[in-house]
Amino acid sequence: MVFAGLDFTAHAGRMLVLRGPNGAGKTSLLRLIAGLADPAGGTLAVEEPSLPADALLGEHVHFIAHQDAIKLHLSVAENLNFWSSFFGGGDVTGAMTAMNLAALAEFQAQRLSAGQKRRLGLARLALVEKPVWLLDEPTVGLDTASQALLADMMTRHLDGGGIIIASTHIDLPVKSSDVLDFATLGERAG
Repeated sequence: MVFAGLDFTAHAGRMLVLRGPNGAGKTSLLRLIAGLADPAGGTLAVEEPSLPADALLGEHVHFIAHQDAIKLHLSVAENLNFWSSFFGGGDVTGAMTAMNLAALAEFQAQRLSAGQKRRLGLARLALVEKPVWLLDEPTVGLDTASQALLADMMTRHLDGGGIIIASTHIDLPVKSSDVLDFATLGERAG
Protein backbone atom coordinates (compact mmCIF):
# COMPACT_ATOMS: atom_id res chain seq x y z
CA MET A 1 0.00 0.00 0.00
CA VAL A 2 1.38 3.36 -1.02
CA PHE A 3 -0.75 5.48 1.35
CA ALA A 4 -3.77 5.12 3.62
CA GLY A 5 -6.12 7.44 5.46
CA LEU A 6 -5.92 10.11 2.80
CA ASP A 7 -8.69 12.71 3.02
CA PHE A 8 -8.53 16.00 1.16
CA THR A 9 -10.53 18.49 -0.85
CA ALA A 10 -9.34 20.49 -3.85
CA HIS A 11 -11.22 23.76 -4.23
CA ALA A 12 -12.00 25.82 -7.32
CA GLY A 13 -9.65 28.78 -7.64
CA ARG A 14 -7.01 27.15 -5.41
CA MET A 15 -3.97 24.98 -5.90
CA LEU A 16 -3.42 21.90 -3.76
CA VAL A 17 0.32 21.27 -3.44
CA LEU A 18 1.39 17.68 -2.80
CA ARG A 19 4.58 17.61 -0.72
CA GLY A 20 6.67 14.74 0.50
CA PRO A 21 9.71 12.62 -0.22
CA ASN A 22 10.20 10.60 -3.39
CA GLY A 23 8.16 7.41 -3.27
CA ALA A 24 5.56 8.79 -0.84
CA GLY A 25 2.67 8.40 -3.31
CA LYS A 26 2.26 11.83 -4.89
CA THR A 27 2.42 10.54 -8.47
CA SER A 28 0.20 7.57 -7.56
CA LEU A 29 -2.44 9.96 -6.26
CA LEU A 30 -2.31 12.08 -9.42
CA ARG A 31 -2.70 8.92 -11.53
CA LEU A 32 -5.73 7.88 -9.44
CA ILE A 33 -7.38 11.27 -9.93
CA ALA A 34 -6.63 11.19 -13.66
CA GLY A 35 -8.37 7.82 -13.91
CA LEU A 36 -5.18 5.97 -14.92
CA ALA A 37 -5.27 3.67 -11.88
CA ASP A 38 -7.90 2.28 -9.53
CA PRO A 39 -7.74 2.70 -5.76
CA ALA A 40 -7.33 -0.45 -3.64
CA GLY A 41 -10.03 0.97 -1.39
CA GLY A 42 -11.95 4.10 -0.60
CA THR A 43 -13.61 6.52 -2.95
CA LEU A 44 -12.71 9.46 -5.10
CA ALA A 45 -15.66 11.82 -5.32
CA VAL A 46 -16.04 14.84 -7.56
CA GLU A 47 -18.54 17.45 -6.47
CA GLU A 48 -18.51 19.80 -9.42
CA PRO A 49 -21.91 21.14 -10.55
CA SER A 50 -20.66 21.88 -14.06
CA LEU A 51 -19.80 18.21 -14.69
CA PRO A 52 -22.42 15.53 -15.41
CA ALA A 53 -22.97 13.15 -12.48
CA ASP A 54 -21.61 10.21 -14.49
CA ALA A 55 -18.63 12.14 -15.92
CA LEU A 56 -15.24 10.52 -15.88
CA LEU A 57 -12.91 12.99 -14.21
CA GLY A 58 -10.08 12.02 -16.57
CA GLU A 59 -11.95 13.61 -19.47
CA HIS A 60 -11.91 16.96 -17.67
CA VAL A 61 -8.28 17.10 -16.59
CA HIS A 62 -4.92 17.94 -18.04
CA PHE A 63 -2.37 15.50 -16.61
CA ILE A 64 1.24 16.56 -17.07
CA ALA A 65 3.53 13.82 -15.79
CA HIS A 66 7.28 13.24 -15.84
CA GLN A 67 7.21 12.32 -19.52
CA ASP A 68 6.53 15.29 -21.79
CA ALA A 69 4.22 13.37 -24.17
CA ILE A 70 5.79 14.78 -27.31
CA LYS A 71 6.58 13.12 -30.61
CA LEU A 72 10.27 13.70 -31.28
CA HIS A 73 10.02 13.42 -35.09
CA LEU A 74 7.37 16.18 -35.25
CA SER A 75 8.00 19.91 -35.06
CA VAL A 76 6.79 22.02 -32.14
CA ALA A 77 3.78 23.21 -34.17
CA GLU A 78 3.02 19.68 -35.41
CA ASN A 79 3.09 18.35 -31.84
CA LEU A 80 0.60 20.98 -30.72
CA ASN A 81 -1.54 20.41 -33.82
CA PHE A 82 -1.61 16.70 -32.93
CA TRP A 83 -2.85 17.49 -29.41
CA SER A 84 -5.32 20.02 -30.79
CA SER A 85 -6.81 17.29 -33.00
CA PHE A 86 -6.79 14.84 -30.09
CA PHE A 87 -8.67 17.31 -27.86
CA GLY A 88 -11.11 18.28 -30.63
CA GLY A 89 -9.66 21.72 -31.25
CA GLY A 90 -7.44 24.24 -29.58
CA ASP A 91 -5.45 27.43 -29.95
CA VAL A 92 -2.04 26.26 -31.19
CA THR A 93 -0.67 29.79 -31.63
CA GLY A 94 -1.83 30.79 -28.16
CA ALA A 95 -0.27 27.67 -26.64
CA MET A 96 3.07 28.42 -28.33
CA THR A 97 2.91 32.02 -27.13
CA ALA A 98 2.05 30.98 -23.55
CA MET A 99 5.26 28.95 -23.24
CA ASN A 100 7.44 31.15 -25.50
CA LEU A 101 7.73 28.56 -28.28
CA ALA A 102 6.68 30.61 -31.34
CA ALA A 103 10.27 31.08 -32.54
CA LEU A 104 10.73 27.28 -32.36
CA ALA A 105 7.51 26.37 -34.20
CA GLU A 106 9.29 24.60 -37.08
CA PHE A 107 12.01 22.96 -34.98
CA GLN A 108 11.83 19.20 -34.73
CA ALA A 109 11.17 18.23 -31.09
CA GLN A 110 14.24 15.99 -30.99
CA ARG A 111 16.41 19.10 -31.55
CA LEU A 112 15.00 20.89 -28.50
CA SER A 113 16.79 21.19 -25.17
CA ALA A 114 15.31 19.44 -22.12
CA GLY A 115 13.76 22.71 -20.94
CA GLN A 116 12.28 23.45 -24.37
CA LYS A 117 10.79 19.94 -24.50
CA ARG A 118 9.28 20.49 -21.06
CA ARG A 119 7.78 23.81 -22.22
CA LEU A 120 6.30 22.04 -25.24
CA GLY A 121 4.71 19.42 -22.98
CA LEU A 122 3.33 22.13 -20.70
CA ALA A 123 1.94 24.13 -23.65
CA ARG A 124 -0.94 21.61 -23.77
CA LEU A 125 -2.31 23.39 -20.69
CA ALA A 126 -2.92 26.50 -22.79
CA LEU A 127 -4.16 24.59 -25.82
CA VAL A 128 -7.59 23.56 -24.51
CA GLU A 129 -9.27 24.69 -21.29
CA LYS A 130 -9.97 21.89 -18.81
CA PRO A 131 -11.19 22.60 -15.26
CA VAL A 132 -8.62 20.45 -13.43
CA TRP A 133 -4.86 20.44 -13.93
CA LEU A 134 -2.82 17.59 -12.44
CA LEU A 135 0.86 18.52 -12.55
CA ASP A 136 3.62 16.13 -11.49
CA GLU A 137 6.73 18.18 -10.74
CA PRO A 138 5.97 20.60 -13.59
CA THR A 139 9.05 22.79 -13.10
CA VAL A 140 11.63 20.04 -13.69
CA GLY A 141 14.02 21.23 -16.41
CA LEU A 142 12.62 24.77 -16.51
CA ASP A 143 14.79 27.85 -16.10
CA THR A 144 13.59 30.81 -14.04
CA ALA A 145 11.96 32.59 -17.00
CA SER A 146 10.06 29.44 -18.01
CA GLN A 147 8.94 28.86 -14.42
CA ALA A 148 7.49 32.39 -14.50
CA LEU A 149 5.58 31.58 -17.73
CA LEU A 150 4.16 28.45 -16.10
CA ALA A 151 3.24 30.39 -12.96
CA ASP A 152 1.40 32.97 -15.10
CA MET A 153 -0.61 30.21 -16.82
CA MET A 154 -1.38 28.60 -13.46
CA THR A 155 -2.51 31.90 -11.96
CA ARG A 156 -4.83 32.61 -14.92
CA HIS A 157 -6.30 29.10 -14.58
CA LEU A 158 -6.96 29.59 -10.86
CA ASP A 159 -8.35 33.11 -11.42
CA GLY A 160 -10.83 31.52 -13.87
CA GLY A 161 -12.06 29.10 -11.18
CA GLY A 162 -9.88 26.16 -12.19
CA ILE A 163 -8.32 23.63 -9.84
CA ILE A 164 -4.66 22.65 -9.79
CA ILE A 165 -3.22 19.68 -7.90
CA ALA A 166 0.56 19.72 -8.20
CA SER A 167 3.40 17.72 -6.74
CA THR A 168 6.53 19.79 -6.36
CA HIS A 169 9.71 20.03 -4.34
CA ILE A 170 9.98 23.79 -4.84
CA ASP A 171 7.71 26.68 -3.95
CA LEU A 172 5.68 27.70 -6.96
CA PRO A 173 5.01 31.44 -7.24
CA VAL A 174 1.24 30.89 -7.36
CA LYS A 175 -1.26 32.34 -4.92
CA SER A 176 -4.06 30.42 -3.24
CA SER A 177 -2.26 27.24 -2.28
CA ASP A 178 -3.17 24.51 0.19
CA VAL A 179 -0.70 21.76 1.11
CA LEU A 180 -1.17 18.01 1.50
CA ASP A 181 1.96 16.71 3.21
CA PHE A 182 2.66 13.07 2.38
CA ALA A 183 5.48 12.97 4.94
CA THR A 184 2.89 13.00 7.73
CA LEU A 185 0.54 10.38 6.20
CA GLY A 186 2.47 7.46 7.70
CA GLU A 187 2.43 9.18 11.10
CA ARG A 188 -1.38 9.57 10.99
CA ALA A 189 -1.99 6.03 9.72
CA GLY A 190 0.24 4.46 12.43
